[in-house]
Amino acid sequence: MKLYNTLTRQKEDFIPLEENKVKMYVCGPTVYDFIHIGNARPYVVFDTIRRYFEYKGYDVNYVQNFTDVDDKIINRANNEGVDAKVIADRYIEEALKDAKALNVKEPTYAPRVTQEIKEIIEMIQTLIEQKNAYEVDGTVFFDTVSFKEYGKLSGKKLDELEIGSRIKLDEAKKNETDFVLWKPKKEGEIAWQSPWGEGRPGWHIECSVMAKKYLGEEIDIHAGGEDLIFPHHENEIAQSECCNHKTFAKYWLHNGFINIENEKMSKSKGNFFTVRDIAKEVPYDVIRFFILCGHYRAPINFSREAMEASKKSLDRVKNCVNNLNHLINNAKVENITEEEKKLNIFKNINNYKNTFEEEMENDFNTSNAITCIFEIVRLINSTVNDNSSKEFLQMLLNEIISLCNVLGILYETEQNNNTINEKEIEELIAKRQEAKKNKDYKLADEIRDSLKLKGIILRDTSAGVVWSIE
Repeated sequence: MKLYNTLTRQKEDFIPLEENKVKMYVCGPTVYDFIHIGNARPYVVFDTIRRYFEYKGYDVNYVQNFTDVDDKIINRANNEGVDAKVIADRYIEEALKDAKALNVKEPTYAPRVTQEIKEIIEMIQTLIEQKNAYEVDGTVFFDTVSFKEYGKLSGKKLDELEIGSRIKLDEAKKNETDFVLWKPKKEGEIAWQSPWGEGRPGWHIECSVMAKKYLGEEIDIHAGGEDLIFPHHENEIAQSECCNHKTFAKYWLHNGFINIENEKMSKSKGNFFTVRDIAKEVPYDVIRFFILCGHYRAPINFSREAMEASKKSLDRVKNCVNNLNHLINNAKVENITEEEKKLNIFKNINNYKNTFEEEMENDFNTSNAITCIFEIVRLINSTVNDNSSKEFLQMLLNEIISLCNVLGILYETEQNNNTINEKEIEELIAKRQEAKKNKDYKLADEIRDSLKLKGIILRDTSAGVVWSIE
């Protein structure tokens, strides 16, 4: 398996620190509002990478944090006249709802900054004792000059950063590139007692602490959006490696940006969309599928046309699965026949399955992996019919479900449950058949039309009524 390591700027063979185990840390959102489509991309991308590792038999310890203390959280709390914890708790709950609706698996651990203050203070103390950090009037700074490899992730050099800095040198700092580990309390802010007075952590220190606590001093993969490469991940490396005297993360993975109608997403441009906004127009599973249709490191362009195309593509897979389920429920032959055994379909599917794995093991190319699934759908659709045996159909269904589960693209969302419930559909079809038998064509037409409004199309066949998603 090869993955692109931001640290070395090349694809490398994946060799875990421990056999058959993966320790993976993914930076989570700052919870002051609903998560936006940009937040959804790392949620979906790195969940899929985790799923593939598990598919290949790895035991994955997956940590994704919540930043629940931050200037934006405090400002929103002050504007609403509530405690910062109220804001953080509210939007953590909403983020978890969106993640679940996107079929993102729960992390092994989902730590919050406010629950790790003791450990944060301890790491800062260690850095001060080792002369990697210093305190000035209640503010603790990390001394970037003390870490000779500062800039190795981003490719930035300290002297270039000093010269290129647009920020006026803080008189309290030794160097312009030094960053805050602990900041003193301001009026109206949440704060904790520390050796340097009341205050709260800086942004960067939190992830170093949580990664160490839940994964250890050395981890396999650290991941997040490419906007975090500098300064956040660069600063994490400096803190962790100075504190622990070990390589922090072996591999660094970063997903690309999402553009809106070919422009960078920005609230000021009015092209800022939360996942909740988008989910009002398309189901969450379509959002997940859309995100996986592009390579995770490449930028992808969000548009209504792209979402509609994703919906139609995903429906092709759903229709295949629905048709297989219908044929299985109505199969006249139980065991696989000699004629079915002679077909090359399983050999062909196995070829596509191998290609699927090759694409996923080539830096997790989900776009090409999805193409393999479409080829399997095509093979199945051109092979099965009303005379197929139940065993044969079930074997085909198992093959396609297995690969779709790796990508997490076939699942029931709450939206789908409101519109497409298989049991309800079958009951309505039976009711319609009874109405036709009784020559109550008005009721039969009403049932057909009500299903059509939900995107369900009925087709009469010699084996009975077959339904599919429009």
